[in-house]
Amino acid sequence: MIEPETFTFLKDLALNNRKAWVDEHREERDDAMRNFAGVAQTLHDYSERFDTLVAETKSKPKQSYTKFFQDARQRSGPGLYRTQIDIFANIGHPEENFGYYLHIEPENCFAGAALLQPSKDAMKRTRDHLVEDPQGLVEVLEDPDFKSVFPKGLITRKTLNVVPEGYNNDDPAAPFLKMVDWGCQATISDDDLLDDDAIYTLIDIFRAAAPLVRHFD
Repeated sequence: MIEPETFTFLKDLALNNRKAWVDEHREERDDAMRNFAGVAQTLHDYSERFDTLVAETKSKPKQSYTKFFQDARQRSGPGLYRTQIDIFANIGHPEENFGYYLHIEPENCFAGAALLQPSKDAMKRTRDHLVEDPQGLVEVLEDPDFKSVFPKGLITRKTLNVVPEGYNNDDPAAPFLKMVDWGCQATISDDDLLDDDAIYTLIDIFRAAAPLVRHFD
């Protein structure tokens, strides 16, 4: 699924995160982008096996992965370019809808479901839903199949010290309201993603994550 040259390019990019270097290695960059688009198409082609709503959504493989160049407003780290890529399988936009993702980063690959870097509206919708049905999320997180694949449960890149304005600190959903995004992830080795049958590993992960996505639909 992931080509060895893609991992090599990402490793080299991490050591040479400069425009001049990327310009000199445009062919390798374009090959990696074709690989990502191919993986995105494969996820969509097999999505009937883990989420029929995704399968019914029009496939846009070239728009289904994060781009190398980092916008200054969303830049992570000092480099101009991302050295890790997320590939999505969503019914909408990753900033608006929960969906499935594959994170590709040498020696730090994982997959799951999430609402990553939600827009302001998506964040409010999600928090309102958490207040309306906190027990529904607990039931998803306590499901044995979910727990076996995602032992860390619901994760976030940042937790606020207090609940956001407009919500109650003693609300049953308070621990989730403090999260700035929401997701679950299962680690995958680089070797597993290099395997031609990697899609079946991802299908198992996405099936386990499907109840989380459906809960927030």
